[in-house]
Order: sequence, then C-alpha cells, then structure tokens
Amino acid sequence: MAAMPLYRLQELAFRTQYAELKERTLAAGTLLPGTPGSLQERTGTGYAYCYRVHYPVPGKQAETLVGRADDHAALEAMRDRMAFAEWSSKQVSALRKLGFQVADKTVARVLVELHNLGAFEAGLTLVGTLAYMAWLNEFGIIAVTARTQDIDLARRQRLKLAMPIHFLETLQATGLPFVAVPGLPSSAPSTSVKLPGIQGLRVDMLAPGEPIGHTLKLPELDWAAQAVPHYDYLLDAPEPGALLAGGHCIPIRLPRPARFVWHKLYASTRRSGFPEKAAKDRQQALTLAAALTENDPTALREAWQAAPGAITESVRPLRERLLAALTAHPETSDMLADCLTP
Repeated sequence: MAAMPLYRLQELAFRTQYAELKERTLAAGTLLPGTPGSLQERTGTGYAYCYRVHYPVPGKQAETLVGRADDHAALEAMRDRMAFAEWSSKQVSALRKLGFQVADKTVARVLVELHNLGAFEAGLTLVGTLAYMAWLNEFGIIAVTARTQDIDLARRQRLKLAMPIHFLETLQATGLPFVAVPGLPSSAPSTSVKLPGIQGLRVDMLAPGEPIGHTLKLPELDWAAQAVPHYDYLLDAPEPGALLAGGHCIPIRLPRPARFVWHKLYASTRRSGFPEKAAKDRQQALTLAAALTENDPTALREAWQAAPGAITESVRPLRERLLAALTAHPETSDMLADCLTP
C-alpha cells in the first residue's frame, strides 16, 4: 500500500482567494472587532448621534459611538470599514469550507485587540498550534491539525511599542472575562490568563530563557513570561503573516517555518510523559518540512546549520522515526537524512 502524503495542495484559485484576502487585510489598518454590525441613530440630547451596533464577542451586544448624524465623513468612513468587515467575513467563511484553517471567534477577538494596539508590528509573535495553522494557509495546503484551546504568544526582545500595554487589562478590554492564572510557586507572577471553565481559552506568554518554566519579567506589558529554551533561535527575524479566525483575517507575526520545524522536533524530545503531544509536534514539523521542500528547498538546511547544538543533538536520535514517516515525500526524506546524519 502506498504511503499517504502528509498534505494535499489547495487548488490555485483557492490559494489566490486567500492571498487576495490577506493582501487587502494588510492594507486595511485597524480592524473592527466582532461582527460587522449596523449603524443606528439615537436622539434625546438635542442632537442625533449614530452608533455601530455589533457583537464584539459571541452573545454580547455593544454600541460604539461613530459621530453626529450629520457628520457625513465619519459615517461614510465607518460604512466603508463595515463593508470591508462584511466582505472579509464572507471570504473567511468560504475558505473554511474549502479546508483552510480557521480558529474560533474568541481567538479572533484576542488577536484583533492585540493587532489594533500594534503588538504584532512591535515584535509580538504567534507560536504553537495557531502558528502551524497559519503556515498551512500560507502554503495553501490541507492537513490534519488538532484544535487548541491555547493562544501562545512570544517575544524575543523588548517590544517596540509606542507606549506600554497592560497585558491583562488589554485582554479584559475585549469584553471576555479573562482572569490571571496563579503562578507556580504562588509567589511567582502570572504568565497566563484564562477564561472560565475547563475548556476556557488560555493565553500564555513565552520568552527565550532557561530553565524551562522560569519566570521572566516583561516590563512593556506589565506582565511576565515563561522561559522556553532556545526560543531566541525560533523567534529570530519573525515573518509577517495572517491568521483566519472567526470572521477575520488578522495580521500577525510568525516564526520562520524552517526554524519552526526544527524547534518543534526538539520540543517533541522534551515531552517526557506526554507521548500524544510529542507525536503532534512531530506531525506538525514534518508536514511543514514537506511543504517547505516544495516552496523553499534550501530553508531547512540553512535553519539546521543555524540551530544550537542542543537542538541538533536532541533531534538526531529521531532520524529513523522521522524518515519512516516521510515515505510519501522522498525529497524531504533525503533532505532530513542529510541533515541528521552525523
């Protein structure tokens, strides 16, 4: 029986559709949070005012002042933004049906807030499974991915923000009831926030450092991050990208995919006691490696040569297991075999 490939390529027309949505979003500036909404006029103070009535989060209606009812420029500008939001939402819905990766509305609300504050432009980077989903869309490929209830955010060095962002207050400003997750030990500052319930969305802040889990202060966010070994390698020169979530296409920063591959494989070797998570890390890494071989065949080799010795020495023992999983991708198998041979 022939080995099953790790992914299949989207049709060119669908890849073009995604590229157009991303291009228009990158030029759109700040995004309207939640649903596109509608304009409604209110009177009673001697003047008539218009408000955008929308749902910033599922099940919660809000009104945002646009301006006086006779301020035609402000009203027309808001109509244009709402029209773009409506078009974008329809595009995301269509792409979801075509097999593109789309995160949920709660994820969208968080990332839109951070985008509008300039956090990603300042260097904040999306990592973890959501970053993997974003790269699948960037490469125009369809692959299996496990859903996540986490948003993993990271920064390599101090963010270049125009003014500090208070991380917890920023996430609470979304209208979602985020609370700080107590640090471990209890005296340690929090590095995560979470929504109520077992399945509530969790947002984690990460940064390069050792030992793993050590707490690092992030003064520009009035917050802290968990240390992750060799994240300085992963987060070097992140690339602009986008994530589809809810009804939005959200501009973000992503780790370079080749470095994502090697760091994911390294992370899989550190998953002692969690074989399912280790298998997920390897699956994500190999899928992106196969896609990269088609799109940028030298990237994996260059990223391997730049990797710290701790990563290369940890990944080399996986050689036979990784090659066995790449039977349907001989070019990728040859590339990894060459890199992993001492």
